[in-house]
Amino acid sequence: MAQQSILGRVSTLMRANINAILDSAEDPEKMLDQLIRDFTDNIRDAEDAVAQTIGNLRMTEDDLKEAREAIDEWGRKAAAASARADELRAQGKTVDADRFDELAKVALKRQIGFEDQAKSLQTQVDSQSELVEKLKTGLNAMRAKREELVQKRDELVARAKLAQAQTQVQQAVREVSITDPTSDIARFEERIRRQEAQAQGMAEVAASSLDAQFASLDDQTDDLEAETRLAALKSGTKS
Repeated sequence: MAQQSILGRVSTLMRANINAILDSAEDPEKMLDQLIRDFTDNIRDAEDAVAQTIGNLRMTEDDLKEAREAIDEWGRKAAAASARADELRAQGKTVDADRFDELAKVALKRQIGFEDQAKSLQTQVDSQSELVEKLKTGLNAMRAKREELVQKRDELVARAKLAQAQTQVQQAVREVSITDPTSDIARFEERIRRQEAQAQGMAEVAASSLDAQFASLDDQTDDLEAETRLAALKSGTKS
């Protein structure tokens, strides 16, 4: 039965572990799109099945109503025929009375036939009503699940776009860091520091050389003084 097949597909879809399916999917967004299409197709089939089953149910209910009306009608006919037979029998018209009793029996048999039909129709009505409720419940559940999937898909797409944007920002930051002009400034500053240090070193070397010259000058002065005093000593000795 098509309706039972729909219920089977509904049950299968509702039991599906969506999270597990997404975790194992190479492309979760594409998988969600496919699941949404599956739910959409099955919702459409379920709607058709519900409409068809409700249509069948209404026809069966109409047949049941007609059968019950026939039961009442043939019951009235049987009662009328039996009453007429009793009247004729009271009048001594036995043959006519028997004929109406036979008519009453025919009416009662027809009544019994419609009673059996009504029982069968009632069973069908109960079964179809139960099936309609199951289909409606499954249909509503699939609609809710589809909405959940649509929301999850939108959330997943938004998260993917956010992650992509964050990745692009981080990439831009990394590229800025690599080409950061402050790194050139730092290298330039280091070069200046080296040049300053070199200049300072040269200054210290120059200063050391100057001290040596002054020291040499002092030594020469000392030698001159010593020679002068020596000359004075010699002069004093001669005199």
